[in-house]
Amino acid sequence: MIDGTIPVIGKGNRPIYGKDLLQERVRVAPAAFLLFTMVSISVSATKTTMKLALISILAGSAAAFAPAPTARTSVAQNAALDDLKSIAEKSNPVLKFYDPLELSSTTIWGNSNDDTIAFLRHSEIKHGRVAMAAFVGYIVQSNGIHWPFPIDFAGNPYPYDAGSPPEQWDALSDAAKWQIILFIGFLEWFSEAAGTHYMRGGVPGAYPKFSDHKVIPHPVPFNLFDPFGFSSGKSAEAKEKGLIKELNNGRLAMIGILGFISEQRVEGSVPLLKGLVSHYDGETMAPFG
Repeated sequence: MIDGTIPVIGKGNRPIYGKDLLQERVRVAPAAFLLFTMVSISVSATKTTMKLALISILAGSAAAFAPAPTARTSVAQNAALDDLKSIAEKSNPVLKFYDPLELSSTTIWGNSNDDTIAFLRHSEIKHGRVAMAAFVGYIVQSNGIHWPFPIDFAGNPYPYDAGSPPEQWDALSDAAKWQIILFIGFLEWFSEAAGTHYMRGGVPGAYPKFSDHKVIPHPVPFNLFDPFGFSSGKSAEAKEKGLIKELNNGRLAMIGILGFISEQRVEGSVPLLKGLVSHYDGETMAPFG
């Protein structure tokens, strides 16, 4: 999408274009976010979780953009910046609101500032979740934990003995990789198409329920978010605290999975991990090698 063809209004109502946006304060385009999320989550979905999690931290670590604690209405979104500052202070009482790139005052793709803040919040929440899955999956795979049944009808086992997590991903067949990527692509499409969009009054970070929509032609017993309904009976205060914890855990996970990847690619780059993770000669940015 950043190809110099889509104008965006910058400071002083001056139109700026895709290439110039890289020098302004908007760092990513929606197509890039979709690709980054698909490939990052696809890796974690098979517990080969660290192939592209580097992109997750780069795209999702704008520290000021905390999740919305409660449902938003179009009226409440007019105070998006004040709400953003309040949640940022709760998530980090020491640093508080920190926005060196001034993203909170940006408008992107012709949307309002409130919509832009909602977009950036949603992006960080999503990439934090990807990173948490990647971090846990990396540890699980590194310890040889795997499903006990075969990975395909031919009876082949999961490639747990191929080496480190990225080497296990490399050992998967292309067909298996495409199944993962296409499934995650469907989840991404559903999150954007169903329910109230987070840039149009919806809640940043909220994933729509399968049971509320007729897009899927057959019953789905569980929803992607909170499949067992553990949070349904919690108070608004408890949910707000839980979202703050999720935000902070996601930020830490982005740092953690990047640390694993960095040490595997450049030995000694993360002194605390030296000798704990094996060197990887493959290409972490290429899902098909």
